[in-house]
Amino acid sequence: MAYPKVTLPKLSDMIVQQLEKRILDGVLKPGDRLPPERQLAEEFGVSRPSLREAIQQLTSRGLLSSRQGGGTWVTDRLETAFSDPWEKLLNQHEELHGDLLEFRRVLEGTVARCAASRATPADLERMQRCVDRLQQAYRGGELAEQAQADVEFHQAVAEASHNVLFAHLSGSLLAMLQRHVKDNIANLFAVGEVAEALREQHLAIWQAIRGRQPDAAQQAAERHIDFVADTLQNQMLLAERDARARLRLEQESAGR
Repeated sequence: MAYPKVTLPKLSDMIVQQLEKRILDGVLKPGDRLPPERQLAEEFGVSRPSLREAIQQLTSRGLLSSRQGGGTWVTDRLETAFSDPWEKLLNQHEELHGDLLEFRRVLEGTVARCAASRATPADLERMQRCVDRLQQAYRGGELAEQAQADVEFHQAVAEASHNVLFAHLSGSLLAMLQRHVKDNIANLFAVGEVAEALREQHLAIWQAIRGRQPDAAQQAAERHIDFVADTLQNQMLLAERDARARLRLEQESAGR
């Protein structure tokens, strides 16, 4: 009786799987540098040639980037593969902005609900740190710091959902919005009463997640996006009215 041959996986393929999992789980994030080769080989308990082969595989697929004399870095391939074409379209087609916010409402409501059900103690500790940084940024009044703390909080919630697609899609959207000037959340922090409302909304999301209240977490996240959408719409209307008023004033001044 002939038995089928047993095919053992290559050691380098097993290392690839381990590194992929760290990238998918957000343990290794875009821009992170891998530990030195010797340290990583010892951690995995493998030879350096096997480790190099694994890194070469991930580099050829665009997940890692090796720099001569500068180590190996995690790329943003998973995020930009989605956001690159959409970012250009958003800049060119104003009508897509409403669709984007509607999509964010569904996504962030869902991840907040999942986070309230699935967050581990480590997740909660990380979110508490994000909330503390956000509170400190509000007190400091620096718009860029507030915007960055806002993004970090939302991403921590997404990663606490323990769904890798939610987490990476959220990261892609948030990075795209930071680069997209018109929708950059920093614009919202410039108005005092708006900033205070945003602070309260983030706290409501956090408190519902910490209290293990999925319904309340989802509703708080959805209300937050509704508020952002309404505020951006109002700002756009005010800008349009101001532009019309200035144009009329210029025409009158020119006719005198």
